[in-house]
Formats: sequence, structure tokens, C-alpha cells
Amino acid sequence: FTFPTMLRIFWLDARELTFTACFTQMFFIHTFQDFESAIILAMAFDRYVAISRPLHYSSILTNTVIARIGLAIVVRTLTVQVPLSILLRRLYFCHSNILSHSYCLHPDIIKLSCSNTRINSIFGLFVLLSTMGLDFLLILLSYVLILKTVLSIASHGGRLKALNTCISHVSAVIIFFTPMICLSMLHRFGPRLPAQGYVTIANMHFLIPPVMNPIVYVLKTKQIRDKILKQKNPKYQKNSK
Repeated sequence: FTFPTMLRIFWLDARELTFTACFTQMFFIHTFQDFESAIILAMAFDRYVAISRPLHYSSILTNTVIARIGLAIVVRTLTVQVPLSILLRRLYFCHSNILSHSYCLHPDIIKLSCSNTRINSIFGLFVLLSTMGLDFLLILLSYVLILKTVLSIASHGGRLKALNTCISHVSAVIIFFTPMICLSMLHRFGPRLPAQGYVTIANMHFLIPPVMNPIVYVLKTKQIRDKILKQKNPKYQKNSK
């Protein structure tokens, strides 16, 4: 929903988008953002259980529990995103509008309305804080508990091994949340920046995670590393033995 719009702009110089298409794009962008945020939180819980209760991992994270977590993610996301879109439809746009980004985001759209957007702005901030904001705080809490558990491990090697299992997830958290938080705060509370500043931060938020996440997890997955090294150097398998 973001890349087709950017490709239309760069390849076809198609710089116009209907309100219906813009609202639809905004709904799916923010919905999938909330999905990804909740999944990262679920992964943090998974790391906490794996490190703090390794012997009870399979009995705690059963298929039923995982299914309930998935259902809760879907219900929570739709519960906040559907009303957000409905509130946006009531606004009146009285002239041609220029977006700050190559795709539609809620804070950007409400700035272009000729109507009173106070309710939209307050509810949009509530949605942000109750979803990704809350997820971020719970992720931090989970890592505080993980760190507490790791520090209680007697051996230095055991502590390093436990922390090593979290590196990929921590990297995913940083890659996902940093541009998103910066962009949201700039739109609501930051100084007015040149248009290029908003576009750059927004594009980083949507382009960097899909590019960097596979790299991060490849570097931390031994089986994939071995396959890559084997293709680059056929002697690697013999030497590794």
C-alpha cells in the first residue's frame, strides 16, 4: 500500500490520489503498523519465557495460547483503527491538498482538513499511545525482567548466551520504533521542518525495517550463515569440521 504509490510518483509522475484511496491506504498502513508492533511485543514475551522459564516454555506457550494472542492482536487493532477511519470520514476538505509524504498518514491528513480536527487529533494520539506506545513500554518492561533473570545466572558464559538470544529482537525493536516515534512526535509537537525532513523520516520508517530485518536475522541464524559461507567458499564446510 505504500510502495505502489511511491512507484507511481517516481515512474509515472502520478501525483494525485483520491480521498477514498487515501483513506483506504491510511487504514491499512496504520493497521499493519499496529499488527507489527503487537507481534514484536509477543516476541518479547516469547524471549522472556524462554529465558526465565526455559523448562516450562512448551507448557506456557501452547498452540492455544499462541492462537489467543493472535486473536487479541487482531481484535485490538480493528477496535481502534475502524473508529479512527470513521472519524476521519466526517471531516471536510475544502480545496486541493498536498501531503507531506508519498503516502497517507493520519496526522498528515487531519492537518489538511478545513473542519475542527480536535477530536480526531485526541483520538489519534490515544490510539498511538494505547497501541504502539503501550507495546513499547511493555517491551521495555519485559527486557527489564529478562535482564534481572540474566544477572541471576551464575556463570558468565550462561549470561552471554541468554543475552545473545535477544540481540535480533532488540535490533528489530530499535529499527521499527525509532523512526515511528520520531515521526509522530514531530507531527504533533515538533518544530515545522522542511518537507524533505518529513518525507525522509517517513520513508525510513517504511523502507528500513523490511530491508534490515532479514539481514539482522540472517546474521543471527547459524544455519543460514553456514549456507551463505558454503556458497561463497566451498572449503568452508571442510574447515568448519
